[in-house]
Amino acid sequence: MSSAARRSTPRLSYDGPAVIRPPEVTHHLWGDADAGYVGDEVLVSSGKLHALIFTLPPSGRFRHSPSNRTVFGADEVYFVLDGTMALANPETGEVIRAEAGEAVFFRRDTWHHGFNRSAGTLRVLEIFAPPPAAGMSSAYAATRPYLTEFRYAQDEVLGRWPMERIAIEGASTLHLVRPADQRYRLEGDLLAGLVASTEHLTVLGGELLPGQASEFRSHLGDAFWYVTAGEVHVHTPDTTATNWWRVRTGDAFVLPGPERYRLVNQGAERAKFVLGAAPRYTP
Repeated sequence: MSSAARRSTPRLSYDGPAVIRPPEVTHHLWGDADAGYVGDEVLVSSGKLHALIFTLPPSGRFRHSPSNRTVFGADEVYFVLDGTMALANPETGEVIRAEAGEAVFFRRDTWHHGFNRSAGTLRVLEIFAPPPAAGMSSAYAATRPYLTEFRYAQDEVLGRWPMERIAIEGASTLHLVRPADQRYRLEGDLLAGLVASTEHLTVLGGELLPGQASEFRSHLGDAFWYVTAGEVHVHTPDTTATNWWRVRTGDAFVLPGPERYRLVNQGAERAKFVLGAAPRYTP
């Protein structure tokens, strides 16, 4: 068994609001022959919030090895941008299948392996808190008992499914969140669907129609957006320099908290985005 020491993800933090466009992302490769190799596009990795896009080629996968352990001390959301992902907990045998526009949520101490089940490249937005800067990624993983045996099926549900579905799913560690499963809220014109909200991290999907705007709001901690369709203008009235930011499809935006802002759709298309806030969504 060969295993290369894991290289730490670059720490990227911002003193104020910032737009991150695709040519400006920081690229990072981790893995080894046993775990597989994964390319990351790091968007933010501050003292409160960590977000990146990882990619897997057709038939690509990641597992874990002694030096590249995939069990962390954080709450995580994997939002599928392109392709089809199978995500497994090799300790419990759970396997989740997620298409583009769907997400998987899991909490700390959850081993996870990912597989590209599509013909093209799999792209997944990963949002993570508490972040690596708090010691919750590789440093934390090194303290956990090493998992030596993998399983990708739950034989214990045979003979019980779907009759005991509620009890079985209630014990799950991986949670599939489709758009229909999100808990929706209206904040001004903004239609916001909660994907997950814990004491460490809130992730939601947002939607604004042309000409619509959110209320002015702020978060306790850092906030991050990734625009998946259309474009969003972010108005930050209390910043002393630029206070109007244009964020297009494929761009990310970072706002260290608790800065006040509102979101405006000045385009002709429906704007859609994924937002992550840590540690609290509301001040």
